[in-house]
Amino acid sequence: MEGTELATKEQTPGAKVDQDADQTVLMSGKPLHRFVRKEPRCLGIVILIFGCAELLMGFHLSPEDFSTSNFIFIPFWQGILFSVCGILSIYTELHPSKKMVTVCLAMYVVSLIGIIVSIGFRSHCISFSSYRAHYRYYYDDDDDAHNWRTIRMQQLHGVESMLLTCSLFVFGLLVFLSAVAGYALKSTRTQVIVQHVPPPRSDTASN
Repeated sequence: MEGTELATKEQTPGAKVDQDADQTVLMSGKPLHRFVRKEPRCLGIVILIFGCAELLMGFHLSPEDFSTSNFIFIPFWQGILFSVCGILSIYTELHPSKKMVTVCLAMYVVSLIGIIVSIGFRSHCISFSSYRAHYRYYYDDDDDAHNWRTIRMQQLHGVESMLLTCSLFVFGLLVFLSAVAGYALKSTRTQVIVQHVPPPRSDTASN
């Protein structure tokens, strides 16, 4: 009886180690592995930074009387979309699952549609501000008002051009992530991803 209890006690640390090892084995699909190995967390951090920049510039453009992208609140909803995509990418790499990859792909597609809308409207704003600045340069007789409004238009023109360039860059990142996620989800084969974690030292081994 005592021998049985002793054997049970001796097997307990080993069973605990096996249980801990089982917790480090992630049963996942091959599509999950294909998506995670592209390091979406790094790209998500970049997209999140661009999203914060969009939101900050939206507060800067909100009080302007000139025609800007804030007319349809592009900096705000596009900044929110970028931020959500970045956070989802970071979370998916830290806690991978096929469901999260699918959610990321859906948000990438929605953000791509939003970027297409913002590119069209911002191109219109940039061309319109350039035309207004050209018109005031030749036909405005008030020198002080002309100088101030022209300088202000040039500043807004630079801000819109910068945001348009950032949107194009994020567009490329989202196209890449969408392609990786879409290609990965086509596979139905499964595999095991093992995290090599050194087991804790047991008291029985030391004795």
